[in-house]
Amino acid sequence: MVIPKVLHVLPWLLIACLATACREIDPPCAVAPGSGALLQVPPGFPPVAFPADNALTEARWQLGKKLFYDPVLSVTGTHSCASCHKTQYAMADNLPTTPGVYDRPGTRNAPSLANVAYHPYLIREGSVPSLEQQVLVPIQEANEFDHSLLVIGQQLLTDSVYVQMSRAAYNRLPDPYVITFAIANFERTIISGNSPYDQYTAQGCTQALSTSQQRGMQLFFSTKTNCFKCHGGFNFTEYAFENNGLYEEYADVGRMRFTHDSTDLARFKVPSLRNVGYTAPYMHDGSMQSLSEVIAHYDRGGANHPSKSALIKPLHLTEREKGELLDFLLSLSDEQFVADARFRN
Repeated sequence: MVIPKVLHVLPWLLIACLATACREIDPPCAVAPGSGALLQVPPGFPPVAFPADNALTEARWQLGKKLFYDPVLSVTGTHSCASCHKTQYAMADNLPTTPGVYDRPGTRNAPSLANVAYHPYLIREGSVPSLEQQVLVPIQEANEFDHSLLVIGQQLLTDSVYVQMSRAAYNRLPDPYVITFAIANFERTIISGNSPYDQYTAQGCTQALSTSQQRGMQLFFSTKTNCFKCHGGFNFTEYAFENNGLYEEYADVGRMRFTHDSTDLARFKVPSLRNVGYTAPYMHDGSMQSLSEVIAHYDRGGANHPSKSALIKPLHLTEREKGELLDFLLSLSDEQFVADARFRN
């Protein structure tokens, strides 16, 4: 009996079809383009809460973005919010501390504004309860903008574009209320949640993390390192105030600046680890230049300080584990966020 040639290739065709079908079971790891909406909440993230008197609208968002990039906010007309919060650094800066007007030295490392809408309080000592109030801080600080909201409002009254935009957004002329509320409205939409880690955990893309990154993730969430105890939740922070043993003596008193409680000496709000691949240097004073340096610090257990968290102790990581932990931290970087045209000037 002669077997037709086509039957000889059927098993191979079947194998090829099965292989193709298996590949199609796993979702693709391609980054989906944004929809263009002002607010894009990633899978697994809670809704963004806007105050009742500052609901998100196109007019408020556009005004807030314009003000965010306008150096009119500084007394010299040289500095804007974007001077410290740059898109290419995930809305942070690449300097230990960013100089203010007249080249006055900055006092703290500029934190990323990514997902700032979810923060229950602002500033590294947690002294400001809302984004609307936070806008006041850099404007009034002598080492930042050294300006007055009342004076800025008067300046904007001479600008017909700002007058028109303010009326459209809040039905009032440019004033301190409009300035602070519009910038806060824009900042609440600065959301990041499409890193390889998110693609792996929330979007089901099994190819998004390498084997090394997966091992690093297991280490991060293990009791050996306890990283997740401070950097937990969808935003990789519990927003607690901790001391990580950076120094034995601190030039910055941290949360004690706000509470005047000696037990808060040198405690700072735990930062989010999202986009840490873009936000170097690290720590409240920008004193560490690389993530490898940060990992080495925690592996040593930090310096002795009365406020140091009990979680900070020698980890005795192997070189391989340090590398895997580093690889995982880099998987928290969201390329789409850094390139998002919505937040660019």
